[in-house]
Order: sequence, then C-alpha cells, then structure tokens
Amino acid sequence: MNHTHRSFFKKSLVSLALTSVLCAPALAQTNNDDAEVEKIVVTATKRSLSIDEVPFSINAQTQKDMERSGANSLEDIARNVASVSIQNLGPGQSQVSMRGVSAGQIVRDQPGVKEQVGVYLDESVISLSLFTPDLDLFDLSRVETLRGPQGTLFGSGSIGGTLRYITNQPELDTFEGKVEANINSKTDGGVGNHVKAMVNVPLVDDTLAMRGVFYRTEYAGFIDALGENGAFQEDVNDGFRLGGRVALKYTPTENLTITPRVILQDISVNGANRQEVFNVFANPYTTNRPPITLIEQQQYLLLEEGFEDETLIADVTAEYETNIADFTFVYSYTDRDILMSRDASALTGSVSIDLGYPISAVKLPSNLLDRTEVEQDTFELRAASNSDSDLQWIVGAFMSDTERTYTQRLPTPGYDAATDATLGAGTSAAVSNGFGPDSPYNANLPYDLEQTAVFGELDYSFTDRLSVLFGTRWYDYDETRRFTTGGLFSNGDDQTDSTASDGFTSRVIAKYDLNETVNLNAQVAQGFRLGGVNDPLNEGLCNAQDLQVFGGFQDYEDETLTNYEVGMKSSGRGWSANVSAFYTDIEDLQVTLDAGSCSSRISFNVPEASTRGIEFELTRQATKNLFISVAGSFLNAEFGSTVFDSNGNVLGGVADGNRLASVPEASFAISSTYEFDSPLFGSSSTYLQGSYQFVGDRITQPSDQVAGAGNFQSGLPFGGATGSEVTQLDLVLDEYSTLNLSAGLVYDEYELLLYVNNLFDENALLSFDRERGGRARLGYRVGEPRTVGLTFRMFFE
Repeated sequence: MNHTHRSFFKKSLVSLALTSVLCAPALAQTNNDDAEVEKIVVTATKRSLSIDEVPFSINAQTQKDMERSGANSLEDIARNVASVSIQNLGPGQSQVSMRGVSAGQIVRDQPGVKEQVGVYLDESVISLSLFTPDLDLFDLSRVETLRGPQGTLFGSGSIGGTLRYITNQPELDTFEGKVEANINSKTDGGVGNHVKAMVNVPLVDDTLAMRGVFYRTEYAGFIDALGENGAFQEDVNDGFRLGGRVALKYTPTENLTITPRVILQDISVNGANRQEVFNVFANPYTTNRPPITLIEQQQYLLLEEGFEDETLIADVTAEYETNIADFTFVYSYTDRDILMSRDASALTGSVSIDLGYPISAVKLPSNLLDRTEVEQDTFELRAASNSDSDLQWIVGAFMSDTERTYTQRLPTPGYDAATDATLGAGTSAAVSNGFGPDSPYNANLPYDLEQTAVFGELDYSFTDRLSVLFGTRWYDYDETRRFTTGGLFSNGDDQTDSTASDGFTSRVIAKYDLNETVNLNAQVAQGFRLGGVNDPLNEGLCNAQDLQVFGGFQDYEDETLTNYEVGMKSSGRGWSANVSAFYTDIEDLQVTLDAGSCSSRISFNVPEASTRGIEFELTRQATKNLFISVAGSFLNAEFGSTVFDSNGNVLGGVADGNRLASVPEASFAISSTYEFDSPLFGSSSTYLQGSYQFVGDRITQPSDQVAGAGNFQSGLPFGGATGSEVTQLDLVLDEYSTLNLSAGLVYDEYELLLYVNNLFDENALLSFDRERGGRARLGYRVGEPRTVGLTFRMFFE
C-alpha cells in the first residue's frame, strides 16, 4: 500500500471514528425516524420543485446552514458539497470545477478562456472565466449546486455544472430587518470584521415592497512580505469588500410581478495568498546578496500588489401567470472594472539578466497591471406550463452581448534608458508600437461576444411512477478579438481573430419512483464550451526549445462532453440519502499549460478525456437533538489521448492515463449539529456544530505529474548565484483536512455565534504558482490559517 493510499485510509478511519462519536448519543436514545426534516424547494429546473423531485444530482445549502457554520465565501459553502473543487486565488478570483471536469489552473493573462461552471445570481448569469464576482452571502435564501452538464437550460458556461445564488425576495406584507456584526482573528495574521444589515419595507399595501442589503467586510491578512534592504511587511493580503443590493417587488395586478434590482460591490485587496519558495531576488543561493530562505506564509516583493473589482449589476425580472402557462422575462446588465496589480520585478528582472542588462537595471521595480472592463447585456424570455397534466414543458430564448476590454501594462521607470544603453540608442522607441515609455510590455485585447440560443424541455409522466424528460438547446456564438502589443518584450502584434460556433446540446433524463421514499434516475446529457484563439507567444522572451515546442498552438476548438449517469434519491422522516454514479466522455478538452520561458500560457485540445466517479450526500436526524450529514466523492479523471510536441515528445504530461489537473481523487466532509435539551445562559436555543473536511492530493497543471517536474533551475546568474542551482519541490499538492467548530446561542431577538475555522491550523497548498516557467519565481497559493471569530445577529420586525 503506497503512502497516499495509507494516508487516505487513515483519514477514512478518522472520519468513521468521528461519525461514531457523533452518533453515540443516538444509540442511547429512542430511534427518531418520526422527526421532521425541512423540505427544501429549489428552482434548478426553472420551476419550483422539492429538491427530492429534481431528477438529477443537486445540493442546496440554506441560509440557516450558512449562518450556523459561519460561512462567508463560496469556498466555505463548498466544504459540505460533494464533487465540487475550488481553487482560492484570493477574493473574487476563485476557480470552480465539478466532477473532475477541469482544464487546470486558469490565470489572469488568459482572458479568452471560458468558464466550466456557470454561476448565476437568481436569474442573472454573472460568471466570467476566472473572475466570477465574490458576492456576499448575507440574506441569501440558499445556494444551489447543480452537478453535471446543464447546457440545456443554462448554456455554454455550465459544462461541468451550475452554481446559483438565490436571494431572499422582497415581502409585500412584512416589515423586518436584521443586523450582523463580526470580529475575527487569524493565527499569525491580522484582525478582520464585518457589519451587515437587511431591511424589508412594505411601501404600498399588497402592491409594492423594498428589500435592501448593505455590508462592509474587512479581510484580515496573513501573508508577510520581505523586501530589499531588510524591509518587512506583515499581513500584506488584507483588504475590504463594500456593497449592497436593493430590490423592489411590484404587483400591479394579481397575475403580474415585476422585480427590479441593483447590486453594487467594491472589493479591494492589497496582496495575494502566495507563499513563495524561490525568487530571483530572494533565495538561498546568492552570495553577494544576503541569502534568504522563505518560510511558510512569506513572499518577497519590490512593489506592493493589489486587486480591485468594482461591480454593478442591474436586472429586472417580470413574471406573468395565465391559465395556460407562466411567462418569465429577465433582463440583466453587468458593468465591471477589474484591476490586478502584480509585482513583476522578478519577471522583468529575469529577462533583463538574459539580455545582459547591468545589475541596477535588473533590480528596477516593475509593476504588471492587468485590467478587465466588461459590459454585458442578457435577455431571456421563457414560458412554462402550470397545469397538473402528465405533460410539463418549458420553452425559451436567450440573447447576450458582451463587450470586454483586457489590457496589460508593465510600467518600469527607467527601463527605456537601460534598454537604449544596453541594446543601442533608439531601441525603446523602435519597439513601442505606439505605446507609452518605460513599459517593456503592453497589450490591448478588446473582445465582442454575441450569443443567441433557443431552448426547451418536455417532461412526460408515462405512469404514476415513470417520467421522462427531453431537453435541447440550439446555440449560436460569435466572438471577435483584436490583439495589439508593443514594447521590448512583445512581438509588435496587431491582428484580428474571430471564433464562431453553433449547434445543439441535449439531454434525456428518466425518473422512476420505486416507492414512496426512493426514486431512481438515469440520464444522458451533453455540454459544451466555446473554443478560442491563443495570444501569440512573446517570442523575444522564449528560448529556442520553448519556442519550438509551443509555437505551433494557435486556435483551440470547442470542448464537448457527454455525461452518462444513474442516481438514487431517498428520504424518510428524519433522513435522506442521495447517491450518483457517472461517466463523462470529453472530446477536445481545453487544457492549459505554462509555456515556460515565454512568460505565456497556452490552451490546446486533447482529443479524448474522461471522468468517472461516485458522489454521495447522506443526512440523518439521529435524535431530536442531533443532526448529521456526510458528503463525499471518489473521482477518476484522466486523459484518454496523448499529445506530442514538435519534437515527438509527450507534451506537458498530457498522456493517455495521466490525471487531469486540479481534481482530488477523494474528498469528503462530515458535519453535525447538536441542539441542547436545556438551552444555556437563558437562550431559547443552544447548539454546537462541527465539520470535518478531507481533500485528497491534486496537481495544478498536467505537467506537474511528470517525473522531475519539481526540479527547477533558473539559469539566471545573479547575486552570486550561478543559475544552475536546483530547487526541488513536490508539485503534487498534499492532501489536507480541516476541522471547523461553532457554538450558538439563540434568543428571541438576537443570536451569538462563536466559531473556530481550521482548528489545527493546516497550511493547505491550493495551487502552484510559477513566474516565467519558474525561472523568476516559485510559490504556492495557500488557504487561510486558523480563524477565531464571534458573530452577533439581531432581528427586528
């Protein structure tokens, strides 16, 4: 038995032991099958159904679930959801994958790559590749996780699944409000806090109401930064989130409801959750510079970093009921301005060393500014049956128009003078291509994406027990992009590319009610993701080998997927069990690799890949006091084809049978809530909650599983280092586990919650970060350390 299997076996025993401890009180008390479990109603099929009636794999975390666990982010929620994997790259920058469908890590300078999981706020699509808005969870009704391809109803971005934030809607006849305040502290980090408020106000009896939500969060930092001449800064990745949303509900007639809404949010973070192990300016190999060995939760900076995201979402939903059907119209407008400011001094300095610049020029601070500006309009009109007929149907049309401008600038004061002195007078001006001075790389990439789709589903009950659903979506996409670059590190590009695609994506689902408590489902479902065009390599930065290997990749095709699945859902009074087994056949999987010294990343197609697995979610009201849930998945995600480079060698670990990136083979979570018979401290309810999560090992990109992939040589003679020194790393990210505990006191008008997240202070490695193929900088993105917090909630009406 190898180390990984032994370790997983050990974790499994721990989890079973914890389950036994949690269940122990149940064994000493009367069986409680008669206890009621809340029935959750979801809208995953664009009609309201009990979660047990939805004929595919779905999870819903309710407002109560989120509040009692102290969840503040999508990553917090995903802990208890099977088959969901999240790479946390900082607020507003998380990547979501489901069921092992993953292209690997997508990074900032790949603006053309499309998302694999669609994210919606109620009826409005908000996902944008890497940069799905990190919306606050306050006053949400629930978060729905729809696993497996959802292209029929939700389109291209949902090839792996769909996430839906469902907000609480304005109430016409209820005045109510809630205030929440929090303070928290991170081990070896800073102190954070938040203040949030909600108010629901009827404005006109039975006709008009308003619901407003407002929040401000201060993020505590936990990464320290070293710098030149002994500089040291603590907790550089702190920041804040400020925002709110206001919705109106207007019912001019009995059959018509109109709900306009505006969401505003501003996120500003001062750094990244990057833990470095090598930097060309800070490493143990230098001799005429102080040698530095970076430790956990440290990085080396010449410039401060930052991330800013200003988001405006304005939407309106109109619902009209008739005797024949319910009609829904949705319009959504999104305006976002995202700026990533990265310390690129190591990257620029590494190129300067290659070009023979003097040390003073190599050490010039260099700031890479990535900006994305997006305006998006979407429309959807649909009609759904509302009778008790054996035939249920839904039809609709969808349109969207997205204009996105992505720019890069690399301001490096003094660089033009150093360039002209080293490479000859006039060199900087000759390569600028119309861009400004002292910026060795500049790029403008405006995108225009237009989408049209028509969709429909028919659900027919052949008997009282058997129903079959057939759905299809016709789509038409057109994307146009212009690519213009300038500066010493660029090719001086100026070209226009376009991508177009149309076709059908369909699904068939059969559902059979075995008895009153058990139903079975089986499906064949398709999904797709639009292809695109890679940015040209920065040929001036590439060594000859990397230019030969990666220079031939330009276009990449649409990714298509077919999911075969069987599942079982069962529930009784006090328990539920949902289990699914699936096999997913992926054609032309879009895979991302780092193009080494070129300081570029490329996407390309792998003809065949597959994922297969089992996922389960079990709940049990063990006694009237104790509730237990267990969720987990076992996945096998691998390539079914081998891709060769121009030299006939296997490209970047993309070989038949190798693992897909970012996918743990095993993950599970156990959570439990215990309600005291006799509440403490005069409260009306006292509860304890605990959750344990295990995540198996992963890789960041396919090449990380190749023998010797963790041996890095910078090839850069600097600071007395020769460049031939080897930094040895294990690029298989270790499995990790976290234990979260919370305790709550509920009173008539307020609630207190004390919580500890990551009790044992696990330093979880989430992904591997390499700058210029590892020549300039190496590091890991890491999870948050132990966090202790206190939350106070007050209710009024």
